[in-house]
Amino acid sequence: MNDPISMIVGLGNPGSQYDHTRHNAGFEFIDELARTVGGQWKLDTRYQALSTKVNIADSDVWLLKPMTFMNRSGQSVAAMAQFYKIPTEHILVAHDELDLPAGVARFKQGGGHGGHNGLRDIIARLANNRNFYRLRLGIGHPGSASEVVNYVLSKAHPDERISLARAIDAAVEQTALYVPGHWQKAMNKLHQFKAV
Repeated sequence: MNDPISMIVGLGNPGSQYDHTRHNAGFEFIDELARTVGGQWKLDTRYQALSTKVNIADSDVWLLKPMTFMNRSGQSVAAMAQFYKIPTEHILVAHDELDLPAGVARFKQGGGHGGHNGLRDIIARLANNRNFYRLRLGIGHPGSASEVVNYVLSKAHPDERISLARAIDAAVEQTALYVPGHWQKAMNKLHQFKAV
Protein backbone atom coordinates (compact mmCIF):
# COMPACT_ATOMS: atom_id res chain seq x y z
CA MET A 1 0.00 0.00 0.00
CA ASN A 2 1.94 2.97 -1.27
CA ASP A 3 -0.67 4.75 -3.39
CA PRO A 4 -0.51 8.55 -3.31
CA ILE A 5 -3.76 10.41 -2.71
CA SER A 6 -5.13 12.98 -5.17
CA MET A 7 -8.65 13.36 -3.79
CA ILE A 8 -9.97 13.34 -0.21
CA VAL A 9 -13.72 13.10 0.32
CA GLY A 10 -15.68 13.77 3.52
CA LEU A 11 -19.15 12.23 3.73
CA GLY A 12 -22.16 13.81 5.39
CA ASN A 13 -25.54 15.41 4.82
CA PRO A 14 -25.83 19.10 3.87
CA GLY A 15 -28.00 21.47 5.89
CA SER A 16 -27.75 22.98 9.36
CA GLN A 17 -30.17 20.39 10.80
CA TYR A 18 -27.47 17.75 10.23
CA ASP A 19 -24.59 19.71 11.78
CA HIS A 20 -22.78 17.68 14.45
CA THR A 21 -24.86 14.56 13.85
CA ARG A 22 -22.90 11.32 14.01
CA HIS A 23 -23.40 10.67 10.28
CA ASN A 24 -21.53 13.90 9.50
CA ALA A 25 -18.21 12.81 10.98
CA GLY A 26 -16.72 12.81 7.46
CA PHE A 27 -17.77 16.42 6.93
CA GLU A 28 -16.20 17.38 10.26
CA PHE A 29 -12.92 15.75 9.23
CA ILE A 30 -12.78 17.37 5.79
CA ASP A 31 -13.69 20.79 7.23
CA GLU A 32 -10.87 20.54 9.77
CA LEU A 33 -8.43 19.36 7.10
CA ALA A 34 -9.41 22.25 4.79
CA ARG A 35 -8.98 24.71 7.66
CA THR A 36 -5.55 23.29 8.49
CA VAL A 37 -4.19 23.41 4.93
CA GLY A 38 -5.85 26.69 3.93
CA GLY A 39 -8.55 25.39 1.59
CA GLN A 40 -11.41 27.70 0.56
CA TRP A 41 -14.64 25.87 -0.25
CA LYS A 42 -16.44 26.72 -3.49
CA LEU A 43 -19.72 25.24 -4.70
CA ASP A 44 -19.07 23.35 -7.94
CA THR A 45 -22.24 22.42 -9.78
CA ARG A 46 -20.35 19.98 -12.05
CA TYR A 47 -19.90 17.70 -9.06
CA GLN A 48 -22.85 18.85 -6.91
CA ALA A 49 -20.29 19.44 -4.18
CA LEU A 50 -18.13 21.89 -2.33
CA SER A 51 -14.55 21.53 -3.49
CA THR A 52 -11.16 23.11 -2.99
CA LYS A 53 -7.71 22.38 -4.42
CA VAL A 54 -4.90 22.44 -1.86
CA ASN A 55 -1.21 21.60 -1.71
CA ILE A 56 -0.17 18.89 0.74
CA ALA A 57 3.35 17.45 0.90
CA ASP A 58 4.19 19.14 -2.44
CA SER A 59 1.20 17.51 -4.15
CA ASP A 60 -2.01 19.03 -5.48
CA VAL A 61 -4.98 17.41 -3.75
CA TRP A 62 -8.71 17.95 -4.27
CA LEU A 63 -10.92 18.08 -1.18
CA LEU A 64 -14.58 17.25 -1.79
CA LYS A 65 -17.80 17.58 0.23
CA PRO A 66 -20.73 16.06 -1.69
CA MET A 67 -23.90 18.15 -1.36
CA THR A 68 -26.14 15.37 -2.71
CA PHE A 69 -27.12 13.84 0.65
CA MET A 70 -25.37 10.74 1.91
CA ASN A 71 -27.04 8.04 -0.17
CA ARG A 72 -26.04 9.76 -3.44
CA SER A 73 -22.46 10.67 -2.47
CA GLY A 74 -21.09 8.59 -5.34
CA GLN A 75 -22.45 11.06 -7.90
CA SER A 76 -20.00 13.73 -6.75
CA VAL A 77 -17.09 11.38 -6.19
CA ALA A 78 -17.39 9.64 -9.58
CA ALA A 79 -17.91 12.94 -11.45
CA MET A 80 -14.72 14.48 -10.05
CA ALA A 81 -12.69 11.29 -10.43
CA GLN A 82 -13.74 10.97 -14.07
CA PHE A 83 -13.14 14.65 -14.87
CA TYR A 84 -9.61 14.68 -13.45
CA LYS A 85 -8.86 11.04 -14.35
CA ILE A 86 -8.15 10.18 -10.73
CA PRO A 87 -7.67 6.42 -10.21
CA THR A 88 -9.87 4.83 -7.56
CA GLU A 89 -6.71 3.85 -5.62
CA HIS A 90 -5.83 7.57 -5.28
CA ILE A 91 -9.06 8.45 -3.42
CA LEU A 92 -9.52 8.61 0.35
CA VAL A 93 -13.07 8.70 1.76
CA ALA A 94 -13.65 9.80 5.38
CA HIS A 95 -16.85 8.44 6.92
CA ASP A 96 -18.57 7.61 10.20
CA GLU A 97 -18.04 4.03 11.40
CA LEU A 98 -20.53 2.23 13.67
CA ASP A 99 -18.12 -0.64 14.35
CA LEU A 100 -15.53 1.57 16.08
CA PRO A 101 -16.04 3.43 19.37
CA ALA A 102 -16.06 7.22 19.40
CA GLY A 103 -12.51 8.52 19.54
CA VAL A 104 -11.05 5.73 17.40
CA ALA A 105 -10.00 6.38 13.79
CA ARG A 106 -8.61 3.78 11.40
CA PHE A 107 -7.32 3.72 7.83
CA LYS A 108 -8.06 0.83 5.49
CA GLN A 109 -8.10 0.14 1.78
CA GLY A 110 -10.91 -1.62 0.00
CA GLY A 111 -13.62 -3.79 1.50
CA GLY A 112 -17.40 -3.63 1.40
CA HIS A 113 -19.78 -0.87 2.43
CA GLY A 114 -20.81 -2.43 5.74
CA GLY A 115 -24.33 -1.07 5.31
CA HIS A 116 -23.09 2.52 4.97
CA ASN A 117 -25.21 4.14 2.24
CA GLY A 118 -22.56 6.68 1.27
CA LEU A 119 -19.96 3.98 0.69
CA ARG A 120 -22.55 1.80 -1.05
CA ASP A 121 -23.26 4.55 -3.61
CA ILE A 122 -19.57 5.37 -4.14
CA ILE A 123 -18.74 1.71 -4.83
CA ALA A 124 -21.67 1.44 -7.27
CA ARG A 125 -20.73 4.61 -9.17
CA LEU A 126 -17.05 3.66 -9.36
CA ALA A 127 -18.15 0.59 -11.35
CA ASN A 128 -17.95 -1.61 -8.25
CA ASN A 129 -14.28 -0.75 -7.72
CA ARG A 130 -13.82 -0.90 -3.93
CA ASN A 131 -10.10 -0.13 -3.86
CA PHE A 132 -10.34 3.41 -2.55
CA TYR A 133 -8.91 4.18 0.86
CA ARG A 134 -11.13 4.87 3.84
CA LEU A 135 -10.70 6.86 7.01
CA ARG A 136 -13.14 5.20 9.43
CA LEU A 137 -14.19 7.61 12.18
CA GLY A 138 -15.70 5.74 15.10
CA ILE A 139 -19.12 6.82 16.37
CA GLY A 140 -20.02 3.70 18.38
CA HIS A 141 -23.09 1.52 17.91
CA PRO A 142 -26.52 1.93 19.55
CA GLY A 143 -26.65 -1.82 20.23
CA SER A 144 -29.60 -2.64 17.99
CA ALA A 145 -29.87 -2.53 14.20
CA SER A 146 -33.37 -1.01 14.46
CA GLU A 147 -31.92 2.03 16.26
CA VAL A 148 -29.13 2.76 13.77
CA VAL A 149 -30.95 5.31 11.57
CA ASN A 150 -32.04 7.48 14.50
CA TYR A 151 -28.64 7.06 16.13
CA VAL A 152 -26.53 8.23 13.17
CA LEU A 153 -28.87 11.17 12.44
CA SER A 154 -28.81 12.43 16.03
CA LYS A 155 -26.23 14.59 17.73
CA ALA A 156 -23.61 12.78 19.80
CA HIS A 157 -23.19 13.19 23.55
CA PRO A 158 -20.67 16.00 24.35
CA ASP A 159 -18.08 13.49 25.59
CA GLU A 160 -18.36 11.55 22.32
CA ARG A 161 -17.98 14.78 20.36
CA ILE A 162 -14.78 15.63 22.22
CA SER A 163 -13.42 12.13 21.52
CA LEU A 164 -14.34 12.38 17.82
CA ALA A 165 -12.71 15.82 17.53
CA ARG A 166 -9.49 14.43 19.01
CA ALA A 167 -9.54 11.48 16.62
CA ILE A 168 -10.10 13.87 13.70
CA ASP A 169 -7.14 15.99 14.81
CA ALA A 170 -4.99 12.85 14.99
CA ALA A 171 -6.06 11.84 11.47
CA VAL A 172 -5.40 15.34 10.10
CA GLU A 173 -1.89 15.16 11.58
CA GLN A 174 -1.12 12.13 9.37
CA THR A 175 -2.08 13.89 6.13
CA ALA A 176 1.49 14.69 5.10
CA LEU A 177 2.31 10.97 5.44
CA TYR A 178 -0.59 9.36 3.59
CA VAL A 179 -0.89 11.84 0.70
CA PRO A 180 2.53 10.81 -0.72
CA GLY A 181 1.64 7.17 -0.03
CA HIS A 182 3.43 6.44 3.26
CA TRP A 183 0.46 4.41 4.45
CA GLN A 184 2.25 2.12 6.88
CA LYS A 185 3.74 5.06 8.80
CA ALA A 186 0.41 6.90 8.79
CA MET A 187 -1.44 3.80 10.00
CA ASN A 188 1.11 3.07 12.73
CA LYS A 189 0.79 6.59 14.11
CA LEU A 190 -2.99 6.89 13.85
CA HIS A 191 -3.72 3.39 15.11
CA GLN A 192 -1.65 4.01 18.27
CA PHE A 193 -3.72 7.09 19.07
CA LYS A 194 -6.13 6.95 22.02
CA ALA A 195 -8.63 9.79 22.41
CA VAL A 196 -9.42 9.03 26.05
